[in-house]
Amino acid sequence: MWAVLADGWTYPCWVVGAARMRSVSADWPAVGAVLNHSVGPWPTMIDDQTVVRRCEPTRLLVLRGKAWPMGEAEIVIELAPADAGGCEIVLREDAVAGPGTLLPSVVRDPLIRMRNAESLQRLALMAERRAA
Repeated sequence: MWAVLADGWTYPCWVVGAARMRSVSADWPAVGAVLNHSVGPWPTMIDDQTVVRRCEPTRLLVLRGKAWPMGEAEIVIELAPADAGGCEIVLREDAVAGPGTLLPSVVRDPLIRMRNAESLQRLALMAERRAA
C-alpha cells in the first residue's frame, strides 16, 4: 500500500476528481514535497497542487490538497497492519479553507465519505495489483 502512496505519479489514478498529474517533487512524499495536478473534467480542468504536511513512511501521510475555487482540504491517510499480511487504511478528509468550509458538515461529510470510499477502492485495487 505504501508503495502506491509513495509514487506520486499514481495520485490521479486513485484520487477521485484528480484528472492528470503535471509534476511530482523528486523527494515525494517527504514533508514539503508537492504534487502538481489538475482537477475536474476536461476542458474545465483547474491546475492546482497537493503538499505533504507530515510523513511517517509506511504508517502516515498528511496532505494539504488545493482545488481552487472550491478551496483546500486536509487529508490524513493512516496505514496499519491487518490480518493475513494485509493493510488497514483510514482516510479522513475535511475542508479547511475556502468556499468548501461554508457548507455545513451535515452536507459536506456524506459527500466526502462517498468520494473517499471510491478513492479507497481504487487505492486497494492498485496496491493489490502491485503486490501481484
